[in-house]
Amino acid sequence: MHASVRRTTLAIADAVTEGLDMGTVVIGGAIGAWAGYTYSPDTWAGDWRLAVAGGAAVVAAVAVNGMADLFLTPLRQLLNKARSATRSQASGHTAPSAPTTLTEGLAQVAAATEDDAAARAASAAWHIDQGENFLRDEDRWRGYEDGEATYYLAPGLWLHYCSETNKYGNTEPRFTLLTGDADQPVAITGMAQLRHHLAAHAAGLPVAPATATEDRVRDDVLADDFTGLPA
Repeated sequence: MHASVRRTTLAIADAVTEGLDMGTVVIGGAIGAWAGYTYSPDTWAGDWRLAVAGGAAVVAAVAVNGMADLFLTPLRQLLNKARSATRSQASGHTAPSAPTTLTEGLAQVAAATEDDAAARAASAAWHIDQGENFLRDEDRWRGYEDGEATYYLAPGLWLHYCSETNKYGNTEPRFTLLTGDADQPVAITGMAQLRHHLAAHAAGLPVAPATATEDRVRDDVLADDFTGLPA
């Protein structure tokens, strides 16, 4: 069944169920009120007969609604199961089948840990990619069992993610640029900085932390060699 049709059907079924629930209360109350007023002695005062009718209405409403619940409760349970299945299908996330061995269970947890690391890296990427249109792609991140993740940038270049505890005891993300060479990993705090180092690598310059003077020299080289490179 198409997802929109399923949702519409469930909404209608919910409305019908609630309508039946309220209907049984109204019908039971009406029957009780009629019976209480009709079968009370004619010699009683009108106020007493009305009081009896009101009491009978409440008792009958509860009784009829309780009997209806014997049929409505299984229907509600079926609707809840169908609603949960619809939410699972809509989210696209389904848990794997229950493992039959410890080895299989460990493999499932390991795979889930890798997926979790990739998701955390993509979620934390806004710290350096506030445009959220490049590093937020979870599929581009490769998670690992130790909670770290890498983002493939270009041949020989990866952005590495991990979380560290700061001096206040809070965890915060840390991104570093890794190369396939012996270059020292460089902490990355912004997209402009990331582009700067990638352009340096393309120009044959080492990717490494630099002093202010080295940065100016490097910028002069990049300005000469990459004048037409988009900012």
